[in-house]
Amino acid sequence: MLQPEDLAQLEAKGITESQLDAQLRRFEQGFPFLDILAAARPGRGITLLSPQQEEEARQRWHRYLAEGGEVTKFVPASGAASRMFKALFEFVDGEDDTPAPGSPVAQLVENFTRLPFAAELDATAVKLYGVTAGELIAAGRIKELISALIKPEGMNYGGLPKGLLKFHKYADGSRTPLEEQMTEGAQTAANSLGTVNLHFTVSANHRKLFEEKIAEVLPATEKRTGVKFNISLSEQKPSTDTVAANPDNTPFREDGKLLFRPGGHGALIENLNDIDSAVVFIKNIDNVVPDALRQPTVRYKEVIAGYMMQLRDRIVEYQMALADGKYDEPLLDEIFVFMRDRLSLSDKNFTKMDIPHRAVYLHDKLDRPLRVCGMVRNEGEPGGGPFVAVNPDGSASLQILESHQIDKNNPEYMAMLKSATHFNPVDLVCYIKDRHGDNYDLTAHTDPATGFISSKSSHGKELKALELPGLWNGAMSDWNTAFVEVPVETFNPVKTVNDLLRPAHQ
Repeated sequence: MLQPEDLAQLEAKGITESQLDAQLRRFEQGFPFLDILAAARPGRGITLLSPQQEEEARQRWHRYLAEGGEVTKFVPASGAASRMFKALFEFVDGEDDTPAPGSPVAQLVENFTRLPFAAELDATAVKLYGVTAGELIAAGRIKELISALIKPEGMNYGGLPKGLLKFHKYADGSRTPLEEQMTEGAQTAANSLGTVNLHFTVSANHRKLFEEKIAEVLPATEKRTGVKFNISLSEQKPSTDTVAANPDNTPFREDGKLLFRPGGHGALIENLNDIDSAVVFIKNIDNVVPDALRQPTVRYKEVIAGYMMQLRDRIVEYQMALADGKYDEPLLDEIFVFMRDRLSLSDKNFTKMDIPHRAVYLHDKLDRPLRVCGMVRNEGEPGGGPFVAVNPDGSASLQILESHQIDKNNPEYMAMLKSATHFNPVDLVCYIKDRHGDNYDLTAHTDPATGFISSKSSHGKELKALELPGLWNGAMSDWNTAFVEVPVETFNPVKTVNDLLRPAHQ
């Protein structure tokens, strides 16, 4: 039973009682596994473009920009960097004073001078201990060195957002992912007025740090790139938080109050829904490279954006014919083949419909947000990725699945997972306005049955947490989708601090 203070808490967050009830029912019922037909691969769901097709796509993108097209670069940037430094925290909090040979900490210390923040760490060591970082290393004072990097009394890299760490070293200093995303935006998303629209989603406790960093680097970045930046920030909305549950599925409480937790990156569909731009690029904050290595990234960002515009050209042409009644059976068949071959959308019931119902069906299927997702060849064990899945209405379409959405007890599905040739590097370009120029309601195109439940704890007590359908997973389940192969050079995430020593970040 909800208490008056519970109702007040719900009202303050913008969550209804029915939404709370639905969340609690999810804990009891769980989430169904998806019905999948195949792992997407070249020839079935993943498009391989020829050099000529790539060039035609790039030219279409340049024309879109030249004609005054709207574009915004949307970057989820709320993640804290703490996971990057997991091995370092374990070392500092552990009993050994010397890192094990070959361990991540030992590798980092051996390559200290190659780190983009080496100069700052040196200055911090002098400030804290009166000696340089090199002298700490020579004296075997490794714990003090690592503490200077990750602890609040030092550089606090373990407590900062990933987007504000120094990633790349240049002759005139080091740049953060925030600055590299700005630079990439200048090269791929500057509109006809020479302006780049950038939107970062940030956590509330880091917002001020982002605002200060943007103010600090904006003049120099605009001068270096020759464009103007229009940068906005948003936070996950309290209305997208999800209630925590006890192991018996009753509401979890702390100090008598319901405990709510952030709903995961799927909550950002609400933030994306607020963007007033026809085209939106989506890319994770840490997938950046220095200037000298960015050419493939720029080229294939233009390729997938231009390919999306080519698809949209056809979609609008077909929508207009259907809306005006200017169609016959051969045209309906042509549209169905287009959707099957270019969007990998199929429906075995299509041929059973009469002509008027086919036209309505096709118009409804075309009248949705559109996304083109870059896909990289898998060079190891895939953790989910591109699949052909069955939708609630019985049709089949392309979906980006996480491994938890796939039934591990189904040997056929596990064989699909293991045979997957590609994975999703979170490199998306989206068209989120309809043919009349009005914004789609993106929240109407999600699949609520694609979230998941995880085990967490709070102050030592076990709890169940509810994750919303992921932003590029179930939150975009009902979008028209195309997958295009892009080279692995476009995928350079930084998951641990040691990744900054890889050639892609040097």
